[in-house]
Formats: sequence, structure tokens, C-alpha cells
Amino acid sequence: MPELPEVEVVRRGLERWVAGRTVGEVEVLHPRAVRRHVGGGEDFAARLKGHRVGVARRRGKYLWLPLEDTGEAVLGHLGMSGQLLVQPEAAADEKHLRIRVRFTDDLGTELRFVDQRTFGGLSLHDTTGDGLPDVIAHIARDPLDPRFDDAAFHAALRLRRTTIKRALLDQSLISGVGNIYADEALWRAKLHYERATWTLTRPRSTELLGHVRDVMNAALAVGGTSFDSLYVNVNGESGYFDRSLDAYGREDEPCRRCGTPMRRRPWMNRSSYFCPRCQRPPRAAPRFSS
Repeated sequence: MPELPEVEVVRRGLERWVAGRTVGEVEVLHPRAVRRHVGGGEDFAARLKGHRVGVARRRGKYLWLPLEDTGEAVLGHLGMSGQLLVQPEAAADEKHLRIRVRFTDDLGTELRFVDQRTFGGLSLHDTTGDGLPDVIAHIARDPLDPRFDDAAFHAALRLRRTTIKRALLDQSLISGVGNIYADEALWRAKLHYERATWTLTRPRSTELLGHVRDVMNAALAVGGTSFDSLYVNVNGESGYFDRSLDAYGREDEPCRRCGTPMRRRPWMNRSSYFCPRCQRPPRAAPRFSS
């Protein structure tokens, strides 16, 4: 699933190619693409028509297009395979095209939502006082947000009875981090994914946050991580950070730091990749209170 860098790359493309344009016509070609919109496809299309799109925004893995003349926003979630593409109006339809948005100007391009697996979608929501769609108001700020509170993050870690990777993936604590970038940041910090959160000192949590930010900024610089053709930017281009991954997907390959073969372990219906030498496991599994 796309994480913060991939979603931010898409957001930047929408800011460049869609912001300031007025919606003309909307076609909903698959009902699952608007299943999170309470009124259904016809209502979604009718309520977008004629409204001017503002600058795309993002929090964590969610992005949205505010409507400048209403208190609403189009919330997008890419799911496993969703793509928001800006295409020439004359371009052939993609096989898995789900939603088409045409504009009233003469630029000759349209916005398309393409989703092979139909886990993602678009929906229209009221916004809160600070401009967030109300359904994601509980999502925490992400580590690249200038208003992210490092001290509050550390305090929350110390209070949680959980492990560090679970905490990094908790979107109510820190948003935008998924399995790939959690493994990358933990490798850089030399922390095992089962390390108990309450054992981290302030310097260690600060160091970990620094690695989270570094790895995300590095991914942003090359367009995010693409393991297949499903993640692309708005122009259909893939990202290249998969070529620079130090941990994720490198089972049995030598650790880039010490040369020890990397390991993979099943973890919460996913996998965790780590170096058994650089990221030594805790002596005993953490015990959690009920």
C-alpha cells in the first residue's frame, strides 16, 4: 500500500495539474470506487459539478482536494492499487478506469481514478475548522509536518505498552508510516521491530524520528517506491526508491552495514525485514497489560 512518500508525490502532481480548475462532468464507472460516499455515484457526480478545486492536501496516507466554494473536500485513498492520473481527454481509457472527472477549461486533460483491485476510492466529506475531511480528523500529523510534536510522540511511546513497529504503524500516533518505511527506519536506527516502546529514551526516539524523516525524504526525491506498475504518479511514472532499500525485501542478502544475511519474519499478516546482528532482538518478548 502506498505510504507517505508515494501519496505526497501524487499530491504534488494534483497541485500542479488540477488545482484551480472547475469541475465540468463526472462519470462514476464502478460503484465500489465511491462506496465511502454515502449518497452513491450519482450524488457524488452531481455534488462535484460546477465547483472549483483547491490545492491538494495530505495527511499521512490520505489526500484530498478541497472545493474552494464549499466546506467540502474530495477525499482520496489509493488502497492497494489506486491511481490518480491526469490524462489527455483523447487518451484511451485504462482497463480499470473507475471515475472520470472532466473540467470546464480548454486544457484538454482530465482526472482519472484507476484501481485494479478496487480497495481505494473517492468520497465527498464536510471539512473541520482546520480543513481536514471530518472522517480523518483522528489521524495524527505525519513526521514531515512542521507541526509534528516530537516531545509528545516520545511521551506517547513511553506510555504505550506495545512494540516500536506497532507504534510506528499506529496512524493515531504518527501517520504516513507503513511497513516498508518502518523497516527502513528501524534498520537505520539499529532497533529491532519487537523493541518495547517504553524502553526508548528520549535521544533514541529522537534518533528514530530523524531516520523516519530521512528515509521518507530520500524516497520523495526519487518519486517513491514502486514494486510493480500499480503505484505511479499522476503522469503514470514509477518511483525508484526500491533500488535504494536497505532492509525491506532483502531477505538473505548481506546487510549493507555489517554483511550479515538479512532475515524476514512473519509479522501481523505482513513481513518484517531486519539484520539479526545490527538489530538484536529483545532478550524477552514484551509483556502487555490488558
